[in-house]
Amino acid sequence: MALDLVDYERKAREAVMAFWGNREAARQKQIESGKADQGERGGVTAGKNMDGFLALVLDIVRANGLTHADIHETKAVLTLPGYYRPTKQWDLLITYKGQLIAAIELKSQVGPSFGNNFNNRTEEAIGTAHDFQTAYREEAFGKQPRPFVGWLMLVEDEPKSRAAVRDRSPHFPVLKEFKDASYLKRYELLCQKLVQEQLYTSAALLTSARTGVATGQYGEMSEMTGLKAFVTALAGHVAAEAARLE
Repeated sequence: MALDLVDYERKAREAVMAFWGNREAARQKQIESGKADQGERGGVTAGKNMDGFLALVLDIVRANGLTHADIHETKAVLTLPGYYRPTKQWDLLITYKGQLIAAIELKSQVGPSFGNNFNNRTEEAIGTAHDFQTAYREEAFGKQPRPFVGWLMLVEDEPKSRAAVRDRSPHFPVLKEFKDASYLKRYELLCQKLVQEQLYTSAALLTSARTGVATGQYGEMSEMTGLKAFVTALAGHVAAEAARLE
């Protein structure tokens, strides 16, 4: 069966324009209110920056056989049971006939503090996946096939995110792939390893400069961590589940 990728490149460009536009709108709103956050926080507190990508995911789900799937995108219904902790809140959950079809995280990072934010995002992504996969093994979601678990990251493309970064490791050498790797390269390696270690079904990394607000232009670091790989894996999983459950 042919998969429907719903003209994902065009929709991704629209999502990128919305991402930068929503950030600027949130920042301006806070300035006007006289309660502006410091640094870049003023552009993220509205919580709507990745909604364009959420819409793309929903289009993939509906176009590949799960028209009547239950889409959970509001805070009150985004929680799943964990293994190491009682619950974890996701960015998007998809269920159908009482089964979990997909759990997806949609994240972003804009400069200038790439170092601390990269470490936090990495620890969060790994911890979330380990908790989820162990909870699945322990049948926290009931007896069912393994759900699609996705992680999609949008990172600002600018000199600091592309510059070589050096690390100190006084006792043992850093793994060779990380030596002088930029933050964008580190995110690419993270996505690759998250999938290779079967923590996520698919992990994608997109890059975009702030000029993307007008053009929607975005970049990718590799085919393996590109958007096509992500949407194809999701579409294939949805089509398989639709054939099984319909």
